[in-house]
Amino acid sequence: MNTQAPAHIAIKRPRDTVSRDCGPEGCQIDWLSSRREEVELDVMEFTKRSMELGWGDGLPLIPPTEGRVRGFLAANNYFPDQVVALLPPMRSECTIEKIAINAVMAGAPPESLPLLVAAVEAIASPNFELAGLNATTASVVPLLLVNGPIRDKLDIPYKHGCLGGAASTVTAIGRALRLIIRNVAGQIIGVTSQSTFGSPGRVAGIVFGEWEERSPWAPLAERRGVKGNAVTAYGTNGTMNIIDTTSQKGPEFLEMIGKSMAYHGANGFSPAVPFAEILVAVNPIWADIIHRDVPKLEDVQELLWKHASLPASALVHQHREQLEKLGRIHPNGRTYLATAPKDVLLVTCGGTGSLHAAAFHSWGTCITTTAAID
Repeated sequence: MNTQAPAHIAIKRPRDTVSRDCGPEGCQIDWLSSRREEVELDVMEFTKRSMELGWGDGLPLIPPTEGRVRGFLAANNYFPDQVVALLPPMRSECTIEKIAINAVMAGAPPESLPLLVAAVEAIASPNFELAGLNATTASVVPLLLVNGPIRDKLDIPYKHGCLGGAASTVTAIGRALRLIIRNVAGQIIGVTSQSTFGSPGRVAGIVFGEWEERSPWAPLAERRGVKGNAVTAYGTNGTMNIIDTTSQKGPEFLEMIGKSMAYHGANGFSPAVPFAEILVAVNPIWADIIHRDVPKLEDVQELLWKHASLPASALVHQHREQLEKLGRIHPNGRTYLATAPKDVLLVTCGGTGSLHAAAFHSWGTCITTTAAID
């Protein structure tokens, strides 16, 4: 939380709270450093007070009492004063304690702390460009994609309804990160954030897993150099549904997906950004068909990249002129949504009802980042 954090909040170091620095008999020490605040413990009263103090997001908050925060930390193995990262725009120290406080308020389970720590590390990477993401006029939000056995341990959805609607603690986990960005990083709408419209994802986040067991490709995190439990942070402007009830073959599905993503106002076509990525989620039925007909992942990426493009002649004059100056009009007269085929990120998830894919357009100079979950 920020320096105005509620008083009844705690964190944890090792479970021994006896220090020998004050003599051979030792003395009790308190590893909880956040400023205490006297508040009502009734959820609704605490939520009202939190809104007045700028801690809340409008949804009910659980009072982060000392007991709750200590219990949250006792289930893990971190020093509470460990600084995980400095988060912009305020350049505030995001400690384990602050993560725990916000997670308790959001209702996230203690077992989610390693995931939240890794998520903070990922979004704090210089490549992720959190300062710009937090300040921009766009509706961008950090999406978290989870790989590894921790998906099942934390009940991270990756099958039917994985992007929303599945009953799971994932909503609280995503909300915990959003509270961290609000209360520690200092993203405040209309003050440090100039987002024109915002996004529902700025309340509960966007957190889901990859259905690795049904994917014909290696897990995304493994392809990015991290095996096992990992989280990938991707700056997205939201979710986009793509329906296809007619295609039968892999190349046909890829053409439909690619062309659907390539609309004129997509962030990747903006002359204001130097590069762009695109994240594509396909259901397991389509994934099997695509892999059957286009076995190499690199060829799948190439086809999606090729189809996710527009003829320069279709752009308004000023738009086309600016892209030409940036060298983004290719010799074939087309401009491409993603900078290169390698920038098309592909995952398998979602239900077996088929018929749909999901796309997530990237934002600005935000580069996808993957971190291991300890």
